Amino acid sequence: MKKPGFLAAGILAAFLASAPARAEDKPNPWFQVPATASFTTGDTWTYAGETHRLYGVQACLRGTYFTNGAGAPVDCGEASLAMLVSLIRDLKPECYTAAWQAATKTRFVICVAQPTSGSAAGSRIDLGTALISTGWAFAAVTPNGAPVHDPYIVAQDVAKKQRLGLWQFSDVPDPNVIILRDIRNAANAPAQASIPPANQ
Repeated sequence: MKKPGFLAAGILAAFLASAPARAEDKPNPWFQVPATASFTTGDTWTYAGETHRLYGVQACLRGTYFTNGAGAPVDCGEASLAMLVSLIRDLKPECYTAAWQAATKTRFVICVAQPTSGSAAGSRIDLGTALISTGWAFAAVTPNGAPVHDPYIVAQDVAKKQRLGLWQFSDVPDPNVIILRDIRNAANAPAQASIPPANQ
């Protein structure tokens, strides 16, 4: 399988600049997602005691809900998870460790598939792009709100405008909005705690 040349350029350079640690040196860094991997979220799975997380991808959060066409609440995180599992099983991508965080035993990975049959035969499909452009995941952002990987923001904007995947639901809980709000609240918590109530 030919490996995409873009990995040596923009994506890796941008990611490794902000990564917690450098990628491990391995003779053959490409690997498939094992059939026995345990999928935990729509952007993460575990295998052999290690966490594998898609670089630049943010899944919908478990425990947040949208209302489907029948008016029923649906766990948004479960919807993202189902799509990740489906795409990995269908596309059988190979992944590359972009960075390794030893403290949490986490690999940040980029996964690429090259189908040999069907309408996509011969093309290269980035798993992150596939998830985000179909509206089943989101482009991850940094704690200051900047995109981790600019092309994923472009793919997200297209999916949002076309109301694809989760974007078809008016109350879809954008995980980046929730995460950034929690970060702001956590940063403000100590200052708020030190201010005595007005009636004291």
